[in-house]
Amino acid sequence: MTTRPPTPSRRALLRAMAALPVSAVALGGLPGLLGTASAAAPASGSATRYTIVPFLNSDDGTVNVYQSDDATDFRLVKSSAYTPPSNRIRDASVLKHTDGYYYVTYTTHTWQDVSTTIGFARSADRANWTFLYDYTVPITNLSRAWAPEWFVDSDGSVNIIVSCSVTSDEWIFTPYRLRATNSALTAWSSPVALSGIGSNHIDTYIVKSGSTYHAFTKNETAKYIEYATASSLTGPYTISKTGDWAGWGSYREGPSVIQLDNGAWRIFFDGYGDGTYYYSDSYDTFATWSTPKALPAISGTARHFTVIKETVSGGPSITKNATRSFRSANYTTRYWQEQSALLNLPVVTSAGTTAEKQAATFTVVAGLADANGYSFRDAAGNYLRHYDYRARFDANDGTSTFAKDATFVARTGTTSTAVRFESYNYPGYYLRHYNYQLRLEITDGTDLFRQDSSFVPVTPWA
Repeated sequence: MTTRPPTPSRRALLRAMAALPVSAVALGGLPGLLGTASAAAPASGSATRYTIVPFLNSDDGTVNVYQSDDATDFRLVKSSAYTPPSNRIRDASVLKHTDGYYYVTYTTHTWQDVSTTIGFARSADRANWTFLYDYTVPITNLSRAWAPEWFVDSDGSVNIIVSCSVTSDEWIFTPYRLRATNSALTAWSSPVALSGIGSNHIDTYIVKSGSTYHAFTKNETAKYIEYATASSLTGPYTISKTGDWAGWGSYREGPSVIQLDNGAWRIFFDGYGDGTYYYSDSYDTFATWSTPKALPAISGTARHFTVIKETVSGGPSITKNATRSFRSANYTTRYWQEQSALLNLPVVTSAGTTAEKQAATFTVVAGLADANGYSFRDAAGNYLRHYDYRARFDANDGTSTFAKDATFVARTGTTSTAVRFESYNYPGYYLRHYNYQLRLEITDGTDLFRQDSSFVPVTPWA
């Protein structure tokens, strides 16, 4: 078997063609991808699930399916889950439709070829996909239709934002909207160019917050992801942020934006210039963003994806207003225990003193910042919180900062009875034991990290 070399970035290859002129859906919810879905930690017994369907850096003829409960640590659901019957599959965007099926739409050809169609496939379980059809985008003298992105508007209408070029300027892309005219997603309105974004923009991704449409689009000349807003899906948009306005750097493409459980917005983008996949968070509705971090585990493997978010059954369930002790999932004689206001993981046995057992017993209550989350009180009424990335107990000072520091979101652990506790205000950071101390650390996507951050609620020691 011949192994393909890594698939080059389409825009990286465009850069090499210097002689040529170089003149989304929104938030994943149920049903579809509603841009105005509310944010909250999953209720007891439920779980958040993020799904991506990226093509591979090594192969643009197939896609993998990954899922995550925290939008950071993505785990493989199925490799080579869908391979179209012909052509390629790039830039796949995924949708959960009102009929209960998952749909992907995608670029059907590689960068070298004329590509006038976008592809469609459907799945009942995200793992097994059926090809539906290739749709010819009806634009006169169309050269390329790339990076179709689902967008479900607040009125329930299903749209696709697709980047298109014409034969007279085949490398100059303009974003267009297609609107589904039937519920089967087999008929589409005439393409409408998004006013205000203009030509030479590609990979336009849109979310809606309140009555405003927010567009993230790559300027193909400057190689930066720009930001624009409008009061209508088709515009006119006003581009207000250009250059390295968010600190993401240049040579970034394929933005996808989703709202996390704590209300923050997260953007993912393909750092094709350095082969890294990044994410960055905003807590002020897109004005400022955190320093971009490499997405663990799949960075360097996955290419250009979008994200859907669902609430599904089967998540962790811990009784609130009850006392519990917490045993390490991978060091089964060790338990959470408060020592000089710090949370450590010593061995606790039935031969221990009453004070030792009391220090290993905690009251589980509703999260101070989100009632669907969890907070933990010691016998003195102090709350477990993170401070300087260390887990410790302090008196509640009544501030919103303390409430967030003391709230944790329950995520599925490494066994059926284990739970992982993600920081409410530091998404992707977990209570994790290291050198028998409980610290707040960012997931690295490894099995060892998942084991070290998994704990089993058990009958209280005291």
